[in-house]
Amino acid sequence: MKTVFVVDDSDTNLSMAESALDDLYRVMTMPSAAKMFSLLNKIVPELILLDIEMPEMNGFQALQELKSSEKWSSIPVIFLTGRNDSEVEVKGFELGAVDFITKPFSTPVLLNRIKTHLDIDSIIRERTAQLARLQNSIVSVLANIVENRDKGTGSHIERTSEYIKILINGMKEYGVYVDEIQDWDIDKIVSSARMHDLGKISITDIIMNKPGKLTGEEYNVMKTHAKEGQRIIDEIISKTGEGEFLRNARLFAGYHHEHWDGNGYPHGLKGEEIPLQGRIMAIVDVYDALVSERPYKKAFSSEDAVQIIMQSAGSHYDPVIADVFFKVKDFFKAVGAKS
Repeated sequence: MKTVFVVDDSDTNLSMAESALDDLYRVMTMPSAAKMFSLLNKIVPELILLDIEMPEMNGFQALQELKSSEKWSSIPVIFLTGRNDSEVEVKGFELGAVDFITKPFSTPVLLNRIKTHLDIDSIIRERTAQLARLQNSIVSVLANIVENRDKGTGSHIERTSEYIKILINGMKEYGVYVDEIQDWDIDKIVSSARMHDLGKISITDIIMNKPGKLTGEEYNVMKTHAKEGQRIIDEIISKTGEGEFLRNARLFAGYHHEHWDGNGYPHGLKGEEIPLQGRIMAIVDVYDALVSERPYKKAFSSEDAVQIIMQSAGSHYDPVIADVFFKVKDFFKAVGAKS
């Protein structure tokens, strides 16, 4: 049963709404916006009926606060108002309200408006889910194209996806950069990280699959993949618009070879100038390269790979993230053992 919040400082209006909706919805009534926000920390409803004229915090102010929160901004809000005023409606719609219901309201009107907006919300959620599935399919195809061309990396993308998930969860557990990562959707982050080597599409097979060590000139060509990946994603963004997924993919692709001390590429950024996504992928990418056999080297043991990375904490890698990596290293080893 879907949950509907009714927020009104009138006991009469609360009782009327509860009586009208109680058979169809889980109705929760509250006399103020403050009570609503207190309850929102525990329960997120499918829809909110919100009175405009309330003491302390009015409906407009409450809606502004709702829309400023990532957790609550998508909840549809219908304003309850006793005023038939076009200026009020214009302001409400500008702030993000989906509809207005004039008080005193009739039960049929109330039920019809709520059903309409809940149905619309369900359709939007399903379309969003379809888009996410399409997006993941496209990412998988692109990632597989890159991986199939780079014959020396094996299941690099699958392993790094698992490593990123482990490292981010470890950062949350140990309180590292929590202000930045607490609202991350881990599945979306992991999916976007699969595009970190997208720029390798532009690298010739002669260099990509050379059986021996690259020359200095060849290595310089290989290094262009980070900037090229960023350029390709920038082009996609220019044609489709910047969303959370593409924004993260761009950061993973363009910054995973930057070094904490500023000696990385392609931008030569230093410390926290490097986007967090790049600092995370830097550790994950190198760990997988170290423990994997390549045409030009044998695989290192997990223990040796961890030691190599920790020796470069504070120079190549963000030392705080490296410390978390050390704490969760056994989980990394377990992923490598499965592949």
